[in-house]
Amino acid sequence: MSNPLSSLVLALALALPLPAAATRAAHAPQRPVNLNTASVTELMQLPRIGQKTAERIVAFRKQHGGFQRPEELMNVKGVGEKSYARLKPFLSISSAPRAAGAK
Repeated sequence: MSNPLSSLVLALALALPLPAAATRAAHAPQRPVNLNTASVTELMQLPRIGQKTAERIVAFRKQHGGFQRPEELMNVKGVGEKSYARLKPFLSISSAPRAAGAK
């Protein structure tokens, strides 16, 4: 026998993940994040980028003189191909700052 209350509870439970997906999309940045100028806080606005990964991105940028191409983000520990594919629509690159003495 089917209980109408059980059917309602099941329907509600199945509907719950949908708002979670919409919530994740709402947390995406409104405009692209520039990998060469973004702060740790700004980088944390990217989907699934936490404080540690954002700090690694900034450290990589300082150590290597900035990003020349967005794909270089995959050289940062914690950012693989799948993560990069998810992040790509939210990324931008300005000219990487030149190292001191470079012409």
